[in-house]
Amino acid sequence: MARPVVAIVGRPNVGKSTIFNRIIGDRLAIVEDMPGVTRDRLYGVGEWLDHQFSVIDTGGIEIDGEDEILKSVRVQAELAIEESDVIIFMVDGKAGITPNDSEVAELLFRSKKPVVLAVNKIDNIQRQDDIYEFYSLGFGTPFGISGSHGTGLGDLLDEVVQHFPDTKDDEYGEEVIRVALIGRPNVGKSSLVNAILGEERVIVSNVAGTTRDAIDTPFEKDDQKYVIIDTAGMRKRGKVYENTEKYSVMRALKAIERADVVLVLINGEEGIIEQDKHIAGYAHDAGKAAIFVVNKWDIVDKDDKTMQQFTQKIRDHFLFMTYAPIVYLSALTKSRLHKLLPVVNQVAEAHAMRIQTHLLNDVISDAVAINPPPTDKGRRLRINYATQVSVKPPTIVLFVNDPELMHFSYERYLENKIRAAFGFEGTPLRLFTRKKSSDDE
Repeated sequence: MARPVVAIVGRPNVGKSTIFNRIIGDRLAIVEDMPGVTRDRLYGVGEWLDHQFSVIDTGGIEIDGEDEILKSVRVQAELAIEESDVIIFMVDGKAGITPNDSEVAELLFRSKKPVVLAVNKIDNIQRQDDIYEFYSLGFGTPFGISGSHGTGLGDLLDEVVQHFPDTKDDEYGEEVIRVALIGRPNVGKSSLVNAILGEERVIVSNVAGTTRDAIDTPFEKDDQKYVIIDTAGMRKRGKVYENTEKYSVMRALKAIERADVVLVLINGEEGIIEQDKHIAGYAHDAGKAAIFVVNKWDIVDKDDKTMQQFTQKIRDHFLFMTYAPIVYLSALTKSRLHKLLPVVNQVAEAHAMRIQTHLLNDVISDAVAINPPPTDKGRRLRINYATQVSVKPPTIVLFVNDPELMHFSYERYLENKIRAAFGFEGTPLRLFTRKKSSDDE
């Protein structure tokens, strides 16, 4: 089930990024700070009143070769309109209404999307009167907020969540594996979708416009049901969008949210570029099972070492996704295509795997016996027990005497031991440490 999407829109210097950071709070601290994670943060996850939602900071969208601020702001607003469920329209309470504000307001008003007006820089009670002129923009009650102090955000988010769409239960069922294809332009997403469906020839139906305006294609192979969530079928919106790298990222985010398994497509002919890491990183952060699919392998000049060398390049560039298997194929010729779905099945099973507590603790105990935790200022980490608390992705809580004593290198060691014992190929594995209390059983 995909989270609602909230976009923060406004002209430059009204404080969009500050509010973005306040809404997502310290959630980004959960994301591993590992080599290879180089993407900048256009997107985060916020939570308010038991609602989780995705947040887009359109201030991170830059238009290559475009110096006109107004045109750039317009493009950002158009992207937000298309991608979001609710829009936070930010203006500057000190500056008042500017022509750029009016331009964005007109675009948002025509969109018919829910818009919540946030007047930033209302830093004290004396500035409260500054919000009244913004009623003239036509979006109802303006919410005075302060990015620097964090005041007013509660009332703003109360209003935002009121406009979230109704979330429906899973329309396909737990037995169906949802597969999303992501990757930069021209890696062959559409070709691979067509190859998979053409090969199987058991297409149940095409469902357009489901949930996120993606094209969902259910099909069945060897008694296993799948749904391909196809972002590749979405039409480009002209040159300015093609030049906006992050537009494709926002498209991919929605598909990732709904997927069980994410196919990260890489152009075998061109090799790996920075945008590949950006896009793959979002699948990792979302906790989805993932497979690297190297397409166009038929036109790569090869010898007996080519595949091994390309595999090493992937491992070197994607150090944060060493768990993801790699499949080499050609969507055009369908060479090696038959290898893909069995790997999809394997990683989907690992993504949903639940380990019995006693088996998990046996592995942890053996790992600690082989390599005890190092001491820190005379104190040693003691792991009392572990339990798996959720799946998709598998998430394990380690109850310890003091979470501060868990070094990231020892946590990585334990993860490797768990993976060696139970597999978990293709899925991220989340480990959290918690201090054992008398209430924990």
